[in-house]
Amino acid sequence: MSYLETAAQFYSEVAQEPEVGLCCVQSTPLQLPGLKIPCKMQEMNYGCGTTVHPTELGNNQPTVLYIGVGGGVEALQFAYFSRRPSAVIAVDPVLPMREAAARNLEIAAQENSWFDTSFVEIKEGDAFNLPMDDSSVDIVAQNCLFNIFEPEDLTCALQEAYRVLKPGGRLQMSDPIAARPIPQHLQKDERLRAMCLSGALTYEEYIQRIIDVGFGQVEIRARRPYRLLNSDTYNLTENLLLESLDSVAFKVSIPEDGACVFTGKTAIYAGSEPFFDDGAGHLLQQGIPAVVCDKTAAKLAKFMPDKIMITDSNWHYSGGGCC
Repeated sequence: MSYLETAAQFYSEVAQEPEVGLCCVQSTPLQLPGLKIPCKMQEMNYGCGTTVHPTELGNNQPTVLYIGVGGGVEALQFAYFSRRPSAVIAVDPVLPMREAAARNLEIAAQENSWFDTSFVEIKEGDAFNLPMDDSSVDIVAQNCLFNIFEPEDLTCALQEAYRVLKPGGRLQMSDPIAARPIPQHLQKDERLRAMCLSGALTYEEYIQRIIDVGFGQVEIRARRPYRLLNSDTYNLTENLLLESLDSVAFKVSIPEDGACVFTGKTAIYAGSEPFFDDGAGHLLQQGIPAVVCDKTAAKLAKFMPDKIMITDSNWHYSGGGCC
């Protein structure tokens, strides 16, 4: 049995008998006026963070492709912002999971007067063969699924997401990442991989694979502790921390000097003049932090190390700043 077959079997089981707390979601539950999430749907919230960012969705009514429907929580949350038929297309290869999500959405329609089940269309499909045309959706989202994939399969899934996104579209993801490479004996454990405990890449590897398929800008929304693999239980030389990473990758061209990755760094000009202009489009006001991407932060730090302070990544970025 392949690891994908093991994962399908595992999620078929937890669709029929919810395993509460399976992924220990580390984000604060999204509270929206007039939105009630059914208890059964909440029990099946098998994610590690969130892909639904309200500030990006208000008044836009985007078309969203959600990969790996789970219990339907985030499909319902996306539908809150896109209240029209088939605004959210939820794709899942596991029949019991699709059936469970459909039942949960029917309950949601009874508990939420604004919601109609037609707003979410559930389709059979998987991350490697998305049932959508090229450049047809505004947002592709997945929560705690892509980390299950082997690295080359992850690249295939990212390429498919890139294919179906419109120019300027966004890939919104939440996945575990590992503080250091996960040992082979854990990577090869198919059950642990299906449980989102052994397939995580390091932050650097994860972001680079996103960039390698063509995404020109990546923004980190949150980075939090997720799970600790202790040395005794998992046969490790030392404990291994997994973190939950919420990110948004934009389908825009990669600049000649490389992709822009925002992790919350700022540049602060400490010179005597009111402003500093580096001649490359970055104007820094004396003493005022300016959000910059990691690439620009590194360049400015080398350019005037005695006059420009670069603050550390705070792993939260929600817009503004410059690249």
